[in-house]
Amino acid sequence: MTQWLTANETWIRLLSFVGVLIAMALWEQLAPRRPRIAARGARWATHLLLAAINTAAVRVLLPVTAIGVAFVAEGAGWGLFNRYPIPYWLALIAGVVTLDFAIYLQHVMFHAVPAFWRLHRVHHADLDFDVTTGIRFHPIEILLSVLIKLAAIAALGAPAVSVLIFEVALNATSMFNHGNVSLPRPFDRWLRLLVVTPDMHRVHHSVLPHETNSNFGFNLPWWDRLLGTYRDQPEAGHDGMTIGIEGWRDEQRLERLPGILLLPFGDPAGDRYPINRRRR
Repeated sequence: MTQWLTANETWIRLLSFVGVLIAMALWEQLAPRRPRIAARGARWATHLLLAAINTAAVRVLLPVTAIGVAFVAEGAGWGLFNRYPIPYWLALIAGVVTLDFAIYLQHVMFHAVPAFWRLHRVHHADLDFDVTTGIRFHPIEILLSVLIKLAAIAALGAPAVSVLIFEVALNATSMFNHGNVSLPRPFDRWLRLLVVTPDMHRVHHSVLPHETNSNFGFNLPWWDRLLGTYRDQPEAGHDGMTIGIEGWRDEQRLERLPGILLLPFGDPAGDRYPINRRRR
């Protein structure tokens, strides 16, 4: 199993990414939730190019993979699950759930620390909301996120299989819950008890700061409910809400790669969004 995971990790993640991306793109075309605002072609090309840059940066600057860290931790006896006699099935489930909680806390941190928010606002500055919003992140944020994730894996001693399940699930659900897709309201109400749905996460991309600072979950929806950051619906409704950051509506700047890469630097607009910043 170890050798198979090591040899096929890249293909497993790539095929799942492409499969979910195509499925969500077709769903958005057949049953969109909201009218499209920005042009799809150029915007998608920019977001996919940004994702390719992020992947290359991680591969070059952080050659160790998440599964590789899990194997090292297992061999060295690092982490909670490797120090105590926990049944493998329990470690498998706990690894996925605990890593998801770590990502929730990381997401809150990127909204709470102004310097980190400047990086994360690249994700929120998207003028529209669709499947490719789920891959729109600044390269520096991606590198920091990977470092935090690797540290969490080592500290937990999560099994390699649970790490792979978590990686695939996080990538798939990130694209799903950013999808501009329509779900029947009763079905959405039940589904969001198990996974973050597009209507639940869309609230997080509202232009209103108090809505932006809610619904931080990417995969499991429980953390928002347990820790008081859950918001059921946007004040203006999903058809009336505005996506993005207040004062940032220049499509030429926000939807082209050079502008996206420069968004964290030099522009104070949007700085009032961090959780702990005093409102004026």
